[in-house]
Amino acid sequence: MKKIVRIAFLAIALGFGAWAIYRQWDEVVAGFARLSWPMVALSLVAVVAALLGAMLTWRSLLNDLGSRLSFRDGAKVFFVGQLGKYIPGALWPVIAQMEMGKDLGVPRSRSAAAFFLMMPIQLATGLLVTLATLGWSSYGWVLLAIPVLLVLLEPKVINRVISLVLRKLKREPLEHPLSRKGMLTALGWALTGWLAYGLHLYFIVGSDPIFCIGAFALSWCLGILTFVVPAGAGVREVAMVAVLAPLLPQGDAIAVALVSRIVIIAGDALCAGLAGLTAKRAGV
Repeated sequence: MKKIVRIAFLAIALGFGAWAIYRQWDEVVAGFARLSWPMVALSLVAVVAALLGAMLTWRSLLNDLGSRLSFRDGAKVFFVGQLGKYIPGALWPVIAQMEMGKDLGVPRSRSAAAFFLMMPIQLATGLLVTLATLGWSSYGWVLLAIPVLLVLLEPKVINRVISLVLRKLKREPLEHPLSRKGMLTALGWALTGWLAYGLHLYFIVGSDPIFCIGAFALSWCLGILTFVVPAGAGVREVAMVAVLAPLLPQGDAIAVALVSRIVIIAGDALCAGLAGLTAKRAGV
């Protein structure tokens, strides 16, 4: 039943997206024609920087929990595992990271804890970036979610939740509980990632970098909340088109959203390929 729901949700999201493109086809084509492809290439560089920020967020959590991976090993486990997000279902990335991490001596429980801690960290920082860049008047409702996320980011709360889950699963408790320093380090890398993601959108749009940072953060947060579809497919693009409405005509906004998705997919593939190749040459 869950699989049917996921497939139906994905079909609906993609269907609405395809219909929007069809209705605005001439405008979308014109929007693509106005894109600066050298700037799109710079957008890919910014995406790689953003993905590095995400990897360092995850790695700082893992290090704080007691498993210190080198940059190269961490990049391989994170980036290769992240390709699983394009498969329907939310657990493929964490399963891949758990298995690859185990080969490097990382207990599965630590890999899982680091993976699941990333979502509230990215949501909290993404919503804060939205408020700071898009303004209180239009997006003040975001404040409703922030207190809950801040509670979830308190290390004492997190450690108790992790201990409870591991006890229910009859697993050994974590040897090293998450510290406040480790959490703050992860939050810092997450904020760096949002800045890079915003620059990636700015390079495509070509104007108002502050607005682009907030626009991408908000559309990503809305997309990640619909975890039943692979990597928020379709949802993030619809949200991005809506958020870009004050800045761009709809046809141009659709072209920007599609190019953004393509650039991010290319960035994921590039980072996974480079990390895997580097690790292979090093014999990891």
